[in-house]
Amino acid sequence: MPKGPNGEKRPADAVGLAVLIGKIATGEVEDAAPDDGKDKAAQAMGKKGGAARAASMTPERRAEIAKQAAAKRWAK
Repeated sequence: MPKGPNGEKRPADAVGLAVLIGKIATGEVEDAAPDDGKDKAAQAMGKKGGAARAASMTPERRAEIAKQAAAKRWAK
């Protein structure tokens, strides 16, 4: 049986996969997302911190950081 990108088992044939997707969409089957091993509370706090950092910066500083990030991405 093939595995998805996170190691979950899925049907090999197209019809079986379509049936599974339909069941997930209608709520008959629960699509269990694999645990990524990260603390959910820590993830939530990180999102709050990022938003607070962005709110405290000036638009010019945010643009400067964005330009640096774009330069790093395109330098590869």
